[in-house]
Amino acid sequence: MRVLMFGWEFPPHIAGGLGTACYGIVKGLAYNGVETLFVMPSASGDEDGSVAKIISASDVPVDSFSHSVDEFLDKVRFVRIGSNMIPYVDPGEFHEMVESERRLQQESFTKHIGQKYRFSGRYGSNLMEEVARYAMVGGTIAMEHRDEFDVIHAHDWLTYLAGIAAKELTGKPLVVHVHATSFDRGTEDQIDTRVFDIEKRGMMEADCVVTVSDLTRGIVINKYGIDPAKVVTVHNAVDFSGRENLQVDRGIRDKIVTFLGRITFQKGPEYFIEAAAKVLKRTSGVRFVMAGSGDMMNRCIRHVARLGISDRFHFTGFLRGMEVQKMFAMSDVYVMPSVSEPFGISPLEAMRSNVPSIISFQSGAAEVLKYAFKVDFWDVDAIADCIYALLTYPALSAFAVKQGYDEVNRLKWNAATAKLKHIYESVVSSKGVQ
Repeated sequence: MRVLMFGWEFPPHIAGGLGTACYGIVKGLAYNGVETLFVMPSASGDEDGSVAKIISASDVPVDSFSHSVDEFLDKVRFVRIGSNMIPYVDPGEFHEMVESERRLQQESFTKHIGQKYRFSGRYGSNLMEEVARYAMVGGTIAMEHRDEFDVIHAHDWLTYLAGIAAKELTGKPLVVHVHATSFDRGTEDQIDTRVFDIEKRGMMEADCVVTVSDLTRGIVINKYGIDPAKVVTVHNAVDFSGRENLQVDRGIRDKIVTFLGRITFQKGPEYFIEAAAKVLKRTSGVRFVMAGSGDMMNRCIRHVARLGISDRFHFTGFLRGMEVQKMFAMSDVYVMPSVSEPFGISPLEAMRSNVPSIISFQSGAAEVLKYAFKVDFWDVDAIADCIYALLTYPALSAFAVKQGYDEVNRLKWNAATAKLKHIYESVVSSKGVQ
């Protein structure tokens, strides 16, 4: 079995959990005998090529693989993503807008045939433009390698259009992998309709939709109207790479309680801060660390100051690679109070590092972790009680460490990707692809 996989990031250069998950997936697929062509916007050259063949979209010229630009556009049914679309117009105006957009699209595509796009691979202000161009280059890559893969796999909305282009141009089946949805990134009235439309289109076009939890599966079915028969849950896993016994010199005697993740509304950082203040009223000799970055960073710093706990609270900024492992090695308790978390790999990584974890019921990880302490994200008293108990009662902490480690040791990517391989075989068989 061979797969053409579209991702957005890949270790060692990652901005979040998606890159970590992609690495675990391709590594597990290799173990299960699946060959992967992994496409990303911009590769640095130091990615692990032993588990997948890495293709950098920045190195691939957009080629005229169709007889004409019109033929390409008709096959892909690609809609250019604009930021100036008007929501309500009469039919005549709408027709003219569509034709105008099509002419611009034809001119853009014709102009860039044979040229290369330089992708940043980041999540910047021109992200929508990069997503659109990634679809064009994705189509080129699919045609160039059409004899080297049996199925297409696209991760999250950033790559769905590339996956659709590859499917339309090659006739190969498409699997889309939902690691998060628009409903996880903000409240319902804050949803970016452009992203929602891409997500829904990818799910509708897919032969199978893989979700990282039953929580996310419910959102896909109920919010996007996707047929339940083609939505399958494959829980995330953790990569055991022999780093769980890392030793570090903490330099202090205080216990350390850690939050590690993006400092955004979705991750519930302010609930962590409120719980920290409650714990500090009951005990001393403990420090709290918020490791990460995000749009709520300054707000959280001010919140800590208002509560008068700045001398016991530390902000590290974004951590990557071995820095993350060292942070876990220094921690006595890990907390993930997510408001909405499709899965959440970080508590698995913490428990792998012998750190007892507290997670919210509103996370997909809660579906598979029996020995993590589980609370509602909003219940700061319960979070504080769990932290206090794990810091105060050594027997309880030791039990959570041992049982947690044994539990995540059974949640490996080799098993998760065996399910993915079965999904690949199923969609290939149903499509009759040779």
